[in-house]
Amino acid sequence: MTAPAQELHVLPEEPTGGEPVVLRPSSDLALTDELLAPLWKPWPWYKYALGAMAFGTFVLFAAITYTVITGIGLWGNNIPVAWAFAIINFVWWIGIGHAGTFISAILLLLEVNWRTSINRFAEAMTLFAVTQAGIFPILHLGRPWFAYWLVPYPSEMNAWPQFRSALPWDVAAVTTYLTVSILFWYLGLVPDLAAARDRAPTLLRRRIYGIFALGWRGELAHWRHYRIAYLVLGGLATPLVLSVHTNVSFDFAISQLPGWHSAIFPPYFVAGAIYSGFAMVLQLMIPARRIFRLENVITRNHLDNMAKMLLVTGWVVTYAYIVEPFLAWYGGDTYEAYQQLVARPSGPYAFVFWGVIFCNCIAVQALWSRRMRVSPIALWIVASIIQVGMWSERFMLIVCSLNRDFLPSIWHIYTPSWVDWTILGGTICFFLFLFLLFLRFVPFIPIQEVKEMQHEMAKEARLERAEHVVRHA
Repeated sequence: MTAPAQELHVLPEEPTGGEPVVLRPSSDLALTDELLAPLWKPWPWYKYALGAMAFGTFVLFAAITYTVITGIGLWGNNIPVAWAFAIINFVWWIGIGHAGTFISAILLLLEVNWRTSINRFAEAMTLFAVTQAGIFPILHLGRPWFAYWLVPYPSEMNAWPQFRSALPWDVAAVTTYLTVSILFWYLGLVPDLAAARDRAPTLLRRRIYGIFALGWRGELAHWRHYRIAYLVLGGLATPLVLSVHTNVSFDFAISQLPGWHSAIFPPYFVAGAIYSGFAMVLQLMIPARRIFRLENVITRNHLDNMAKMLLVTGWVVTYAYIVEPFLAWYGGDTYEAYQQLVARPSGPYAFVFWGVIFCNCIAVQALWSRRMRVSPIALWIVASIIQVGMWSERFMLIVCSLNRDFLPSIWHIYTPSWVDWTILGGTICFFLFLFLLFLRFVPFIPIQEVKEMQHEMAKEARLERAEHVVRHA
């Protein structure tokens, strides 16, 4: 049951002096029609973009098929760099998925209002990024048909998984994270799917949206159960933001390899994951904001706050980069000191190390300027640089540590093969293919939450006007 259509009026600025979270307020009916319009209107460019991403996805599955048939000897892996591209990409994609749950769950529990309008972008990004991440560990096994060995299934061969290893726990953490993220995303969609059902231009679409709307009628009982379930799932998802990438960090931190066994890895990995995830949200949100003319619901306030989050997490990552070499020097471990103070800054992959420092530590400092924070073009460029830097950081972490370990006699240069690059590029295309489908068929702005925000802003404006009248009476 929707509220009656009425014109809403808000103050031109929030008390903080920034822009409102929603501009150009209108009636509930007009806002619903405006936010559902991209689902019904034809997009001239859409079929070309979707076709290009579909072709990239086809190339991805062709490369995966070639890899499975021939073996992972097609990759550039060698001894000692046996992890290489597969695990680099796994850690990168898992990290990207963290911002979605952070924006949706943690900021929901903290009642941060600027999460409205962007949380569904972030939630969808989480699902698609985790899907890409799941491809790489399975392929990296070399025998992907034995992937079920990683889960604690009832074994008749007495070949139980090694629970002291972090790798089986990765499977449990990532699958739990994916399951909760899907439920959280879908539950938030239900009221908007009902709105799409009621306004769909064709009978087929009405029936499809009606099935997924689960009989939603906007009754008081529906809203009550919805609120409770949404908060419960938000509470479940919040610790997963910390636990998933913490567990991924244990894949490295519990080893004895120089450059890996570090107590700072869990918070370092979590901060880096949120950092890259926020950058990806901006990379997706800014073009969509421009293409669909969403400046009234994704305002400069959103851009400013997202940029501030980038700046905060960027400084956490920078702090970790400072602490790592300090601990290597202070700890007195010869191998660790060589890895941190010699091999990375001046070894064969020194260009990667210094590129990481520029992309992750220096480029983000531009966001101290508010003009840069609210400029879509500048912010998108900074977010893209950060994304390159975070992928390079994973390359540096894995390849540089494995490339030069304890014995100089087995040092070896690692070079990725064309199959490695094809699979990485293919997962990016697959990710964008899923995202384009999401934009075309799913309400990608949370309509009910934006309407609720408008009413709250109108109520606050009325109270402030009343206080102003009382003060000057």
